[in-house]
Amino acid sequence: MPQLTRNDLFSLEQYAEVRADFRRQVINHKKNRRLALDAHHTLYFEDALTVKYQVQEMLRIERIFEAAGIAEELEAYNPLIPDGANWKATYMVEYADESERKTALAGLIGVEDRIWLQVGSHAKVYAIADEDLDRSSDEKTSSVHFLRFELTPEMVASAKAGEELAAGIDHAACSLHCVVPDNVRAALAGDLA
Repeated sequence: MPQLTRNDLFSLEQYAEVRADFRRQVINHKKNRRLALDAHHTLYFEDALTVKYQVQEMLRIERIFEAAGIAEELEAYNPLIPDGANWKATYMVEYADESERKTALAGLIGVEDRIWLQVGSHAKVYAIADEDLDRSSDEKTSSVHFLRFELTPEMVASAKAGEELAAGIDHAACSLHCVVPDNVRAALAGDLA
C-alpha cells in the first residue's frame, strides 16, 4: 500500500464538513479489521484508511494546518500502513478496572514479542514489536503496542488463496489461540500485493 501524502488528506475546513460521514465509513471499515483474541487482548489491523483517520483526527485535535506539522504527523503514522508483504496491527491489553489492568500488565512483560499469526500450515509469524520505541519496562508492559508481521511470498500466496488464518499469544502468563473470522481474514488478504 502506498504511503499517505498531504494530498490524500482533507484540509481542516474540509474535514470539519465531512468528519461525521468519514467517521461512520471508518467505523464500518474497522469491523473487518478487529480481532479479539479474548476479552482482554485485541488486535486492530491498520491500513491506509485507518491511518488516514488517525492522522485527520490528530490534525483536528492539535489544530495543525502548516505543512511541517502535517509532514510530521504523516511521518509518525505512515509506518503503520502495511506494504503488501506484511500486516501491521495495534495490540491492546484492555481491562476496565485499573487495578486489574495494572496487575495484568505486570505479568505480561514481553507479551508483544509472543503474539503470532499463522497462514494455513506455514510456520507461525511472530510480531516485530514497537519499532519506534520500547514500550515495556522491568516492572510492566504497556497496554498498547504496535506490531508488524512479515510474511514470506509463499505465505502471501496462501493468504490470498483464502487459506485459514490463525492468531494467538505464546506467553507464560497468557496462552491464546483462535481462528481468524472470515471477514477479518478477507480484509487482511486484501492488504497483500
